Amino acid sequence: MAAELSPPLVLDGTALTVLSRARVYVCGITPYAVTHLGHAATFVWLDTAARVLRHDGVDVEVCRNVTDVDDVLTAAARQADTPYDELAAMEQFTFDRAMSALGVMRPAHEPRAHAFIDPVVRLSAALLASGHAYERSGTVYFRGTEVARASGLDPLDLAAALAGGGENPRDPAKEHPADVPVWRASTLDEPSWTSPWGPGRPGWHSECVAMAVSVLGSSIDLHGGGADLTFPHHAYERAIAEAVTGVTPFARAWMRVGLVHYEGSKMAKSTGNLVLVPDLLREHDAAVVRLMLLNRPWKEPWTFDAGALDSAADVLESLYAAAGAPGAPRGRDDVAAALRDDLDVPRALATALESKGAGARFALHVLGLDAAHR
Repeated sequence: MAAELSPPLVLDGTALTVLSRARVYVCGITPYAVTHLGHAATFVWLDTAARVLRHDGVDVEVCRNVTDVDDVLTAAARQADTPYDELAAMEQFTFDRAMSALGVMRPAHEPRAHAFIDPVVRLSAALLASGHAYERSGTVYFRGTEVARASGLDPLDLAAALAGGGENPRDPAKEHPADVPVWRASTLDEPSWTSPWGPGRPGWHSECVAMAVSVLGSSIDLHGGGADLTFPHHAYERAIAEAVTGVTPFARAWMRVGLVHYEGSKMAKSTGNLVLVPDLLREHDAAVVRLMLLNRPWKEPWTFDAGALDSAADVLESLYAAAGAPGAPRGRDDVAAALRDDLDVPRALATALESKGAGARFALHVLGLDAAHR
């Protein structure tokens, strides 16, 4: 008799369990400034999804990239009078320490953009050969008219979204404002590598495609990142990948984690309204910070306030107490069922507190709360 199978993890309507393997690509950091709560929310949620899948016996292969070739990193390094690769290494160290403290498991693969220059060059050449791209003065542009049409944005909103994502819709070399560079020509003071089109560097979207496809293959099961990456980054990443490989869909499911707001706007380096993870960890137990990030619907935006940490501490204390009490026989199964249903952590916690015993202990474990530490 075949073993009874657990129901699959369903994220945003898509069942993720495919046979016994799940390939997960997570858009990682651009290492030019300290790690804030918005970063942490994304990586803690993706880590939790991987933990739930592993509990169900799925072999999860996580690839989380490092965008260490990027114009914002170059600009930050100039301002700090530090070589861009040294700045990236220092910030990556800080990030790794914060993620370890929060119980985020190290990914199986952590590709860095600077090591994938040749794949980006080959990707650019393939797009040129297929007619999906064209070259102007050493820059290779991906034709983005279909991406723009699919976005549903009017021309003004499209231009604003592209500019907000680091693109220049007014670039006179472009055939269409929505075209984006997959290979950029470099000036003397910019990072540069040789290519058939002259000295240059990868574009942001093509870096992710090159790393994801090189490491995980032409299609992946789950793609994760912050909700702010939906457009233009994820939209162009998908379009470029599907154009160069001919395989659709590029990702079976997308997990775009809701944004954190603070002091009236989205938490971001550009606005300066940052709550830094290292600062929080000096004052609060890491399991409390992790639980605060998880005790909410993963796709919804939310606003941080200090009271949320106090509430998380109270829930965590109750969960520890419940774990030491006699429990209901089905508590563990009921907690797992809640998590398989679109990672419904609030329901899973309520179930664990009610069922106590094994259910509460399982919640502590599968949510990674027993892995977080100061």
